[in-house]
Amino acid sequence: MPQTDPSFPVRLRSLLAYTALLCGVLSFVPGATVTGAVCVVLAVLLAWRDLRLVARMLFAFVILGATAAAVLQPSALLAASENMTRLSALILTVMLLSSVLGNAGDLVRISGSLFSGRPLARYYSLAFGTGLLSVPLNFGSVGVVGSLIGHRIRDKGDSAMTRNAVRAVLRGFAVSPICSPLSISVVMTVTFLPGLQSWELIALSLPMGVLILLGGAWQREPEVQALPAGDDTRAGLSPWLRFAGIIALICAGVFTLSGLAGLSYSKSVTLSCFAAVVIGFTVRGLRTRRLDLPSMAPVSNELIIVGGSAFIGALISLVALNLLGDDVRFPGWAFPVMALLVPWVFYVGGTAGFNPIIIGTLVGGVLGPLWPADAVLGLGIAMVSGWGITAAGSPYAANSLLMERLTGYPARHIGLYWNFRLSMVLLVLTGALASGLTAWLAG
Repeated sequence: MPQTDPSFPVRLRSLLAYTALLCGVLSFVPGATVTGAVCVVLAVLLAWRDLRLVARMLFAFVILGATAAAVLQPSALLAASENMTRLSALILTVMLLSSVLGNAGDLVRISGSLFSGRPLARYYSLAFGTGLLSVPLNFGSVGVVGSLIGHRIRDKGDSAMTRNAVRAVLRGFAVSPICSPLSISVVMTVTFLPGLQSWELIALSLPMGVLILLGGAWQREPEVQALPAGDDTRAGLSPWLRFAGIIALICAGVFTLSGLAGLSYSKSVTLSCFAAVVIGFTVRGLRTRRLDLPSMAPVSNELIIVGGSAFIGALISLVALNLLGDDVRFPGWAFPVMALLVPWVFYVGGTAGFNPIIIGTLVGGVLGPLWPADAVLGLGIAMVSGWGITAAGSPYAANSLLMERLTGYPARHIGLYWNFRLSMVLLVLTGALASGLTAWLAG
């Protein structure tokens, strides 16, 4: 009796993920978005044994929601499938971009140099450095710098320096959802608030993110031990300039495609990152004389968390809009109050285990059509700030779970206890900013 190749299911999962990616890139082809959603579902089914409990539960909700939508409202099923394929393609493209840049020698020197300097300088170096790395690397930035922290813990033990380093990395990454033009949060916010321009949102969220990183030093432990002499690594200016140049080119492509070519912002981000991936693998292939694409089989958890959350969120928002009806109207004072509460909705939902994609889809899908057109910037700031604060303060955030695996620090301590007071202050301040902005712009 012939033996089945044990690696075949793994290769098939990777092939399905790549197919879903191409379906997202070629979403203008009839039936591509539905095909992409089917590929995501099949890839997750094949990886069932490797899925976390939360991913399995999310997949079950996807199946239940899809079944109900197919019977009650097939058009909602199509819209949710499109949402699933679009965001799945985006996260897969960003992961491939992370793989391309993660093998560069510049990244090793940059990440190592983040540990240099005195305690305060080292904290800011790690926070701002991770924030910059997370623009193209997404979760890869946490993986790269977190691996170095884990290595130091294994070599020299737990210390205030390593705990502060974890704080800095999580907070640095959390600024990415607030102001990175390539982040899922910014993409979704601009998508659900069509009257909001990406540059308009980032022009305000970027300085806000910088202030959040600067103020984060308030919540860290005092360090009594300095790094031994000669323990610093210097990267020099050239690696930073090359890395910043890559980010600038990708962002320029995004703004060109969305502003001049008239493509949707999510499509522009996916295509710009995909172009960078193609160029990166082409250059690598010319150097090594072979095309060595990474396997997409290990990303099944991320695929169902992102794609499934997008699917469920789209269904929930459509149901909510149908229940509210077309004639629903809120008094003028209600919008500043809702803007004040939106960051808290993200945070409370995140600490309860709900993915920010579900919350973002629900908030944007329901409130976006009802929000005053002149005041959408207030809702946009509320959404991205709530998303970012949740990324740093939720024990169920993917970056907290990844850091737990790399360093051994419990995710509950990393995400919740170490950041609780900072999260409370930021929720109050950003909520007040969003509320005041909404009241001012709405007149």
